[in-house]
Amino acid sequence: MSRYVLPVSLFGTVVGAAVLLKSHVTGGRCPSNATITGKTVVITGANKGIGKETAQELAKRGGRVIMGCRDMEKCEAAAKEIRGKTLNPHVYACRLDLASMKSIQEFAEKIKREEQRVDVLINNAGVMRCPAWKTEDGFDMQFGVNHLGHFLLTNLLLEKLKESAPSRVINLASLAHIVGKMDFEDLNWEKKKFDTKQAYCQSKLANVLFTRELAKRLQGTGVTVNAVHPGVVATELGRHTGLHQSQFSSSVLMKSPELGAQPSVYLAVSEEMEGVTGRYYDVMTEKEPAPQALDEEAAHRLWEVSSRLVGLEEKGQCGKSNPPAGGENEAAQTDPAQTRGQSPGPAVSAVGL
Repeated sequence: MSRYVLPVSLFGTVVGAAVLLKSHVTGGRCPSNATITGKTVVITGANKGIGKETAQELAKRGGRVIMGCRDMEKCEAAAKEIRGKTLNPHVYACRLDLASMKSIQEFAEKIKREEQRVDVLINNAGVMRCPAWKTEDGFDMQFGVNHLGHFLLTNLLLEKLKESAPSRVINLASLAHIVGKMDFEDLNWEKKKFDTKQAYCQSKLANVLFTRELAKRLQGTGVTVNAVHPGVVATELGRHTGLHQSQFSSSVLMKSPELGAQPSVYLAVSEEMEGVTGRYYDVMTEKEPAPQALDEEAAHRLWEVSSRLVGLEEKGQCGKSNPPAGGENEAAQTDPAQTRGQSPGPAVSAVGL
């Protein structure tokens, strides 16, 4: 009998430690009871996972919620469910495919035309460690959806956000940014062997760099922007990794989408966040991001490259700022049209890792 004691004891210790770790990293619920009646919130990737739970919580708090999703059937169903649960009739489904510049432009035009204000923009949607797919415009799927799509959308809605100030932009990032590297010579994986993990980490580093540069450009406008890692959440985002297929990891090591939504809700409504900008949050605690995410020259360079790739530079819609000390570097980029071509579109889900 004694030979079973040690293995059982070890297993118990591991499970206990995992439960304590999960309790530590979940962060609990948003401590603010603030309501947002009269405010309009735009959320990308809101038909499931973190995005859906965020939409439901903000609808419960009285907000007018615009859900931007690629799959309209699922988005309409989610919006109807949220309206029923919250008794808030102002929850709407709108088509938005972040893998298509055309779709993003059409979505932004619809928002600008039909909405009087945008008080909160939550850039929530994302893809993680998918195969070497390309967006409609020829960009690497992870860089295109996770960074370029939200970069374009945010810029197109900036005037509406400024008109609605004080307003907030929230970018869902990831702890994975700490091992990310910006390869400005090959952002879209056209020259080197594709590495889906590094592609994801690069896109998440781009989220933090974008947040910091945008915050600089928006100083004095009343629009704040912050990035947040929501924690490790059991959503469909990790379907390409196999991580979420384990019942043990899903139930013990990961938190629910409802808890995963709390950091976004906190940044969107908390009185404590008023005027706070350019910061990175690990769940609901401000943390300093990785050293490469603090590189001002890289942030400026990424902005200039991104503006050129999505066509904002030509239209004169991109915010201006002075280049950091050391000057501006130009990135060698291949015309996305050279790699244009449709690939099977991934389900765009909420960022949870």
